[in-house]
Amino acid sequence: MDFEKELLEIEEKIKELEEFAKNKEVDLTEEIEKQKELYREKIKEIYSNLTDWDKVSIARHPNRPNTLDYIRGITEDFVELHGDRLYGDDPAIIGGLCKIEGQKFVVIGHQKGKDINEKIRRNFGMANPEGYRKALRLMRIAQRFNIPILTLVDTAGAFPGIEAEERGQGEAIARNLMKMMGFRVPIISVIIGEGGSGGALALAVADKVFMLEHSIYSVISPEGCAAILFKNGALAEKAANNLKISAQNLKKLGIIDDIIPEPLGGAHRDILCAQINLKNAVISSISELKKINIDTLLKNRYNKFRKIGFFLEEVDEEITEKTSQIENNEEKN
Repeated sequence: MDFEKELLEIEEKIKELEEFAKNKEVDLTEEIEKQKELYREKIKEIYSNLTDWDKVSIARHPNRPNTLDYIRGITEDFVELHGDRLYGDDPAIIGGLCKIEGQKFVVIGHQKGKDINEKIRRNFGMANPEGYRKALRLMRIAQRFNIPILTLVDTAGAFPGIEAEERGQGEAIARNLMKMMGFRVPIISVIIGEGGSGGALALAVADKVFMLEHSIYSVISPEGCAAILFKNGALAEKAANNLKISAQNLKKLGIIDDIIPEPLGGAHRDILCAQINLKNAVISSISELKKINIDTLLKNRYNKFRKIGFFLEEVDEEITEKTSQIENNEEKN
């Protein structure tokens, strides 16, 4: 990534020293260790001063763990379920039954894919209506058997193609938003990479909404925002920083409940650590949510989303003064 160029130089230096020491059979342990320490200090410095645009690069990193990575790493006895029972199966959304530390869950998430063939098959994690209807079917199963729901969000947005619109993309997303508000089981949602627009929100109406430290969550992609507001998609960096799409900014704004820490340098540098951190957050949260009366839980969930967002109404003093004059004149007449 662009902001990591200094790290690349140090990595190359370490590699050169190790190869030289091996080929010439000399001991350069002390010098190599100095470079490694320099690397650790530099990465700490870089990752403590990231912009929201830098976070976009990390969230989209090709090696970043995806939904299947977390399912394989934190769940037991996962059984995948397919199809929406209306049209077909959407590989962009994966879901099924599992256990996490012995606790039953219905887990659902966007799956972008790893290599180019899988990305194409899964439509880069951009779900069609049947994907959201499959997710809704799995959530209904969770309610029927009183099983908590865990959703893992990682999508640039719902698929905007003509065929998706013909099959009711907007209706499918809206129905998920409505139904998730009323499911009588605990719901936990984690944004693990990109959380884009309604495509993300359709899986993120939850009692607890978490974000991994370097994930992003926004009403629109930075490129799309720049194209609309600035008429220039090249100004995506400016748009990203204005959108406040990082976990840290969204926590301050009250959009999410908490941030799940990532290993230094991002989840892609230590997938096992990222899996453990996410699992600990989920287990801790479900223990807390299960203690709450279900009617209270639903009320809290509803109020949580109703109170998101506020506006400041600016009053023009000149208009106020003229309005007062008109009212006074009317009273005199």
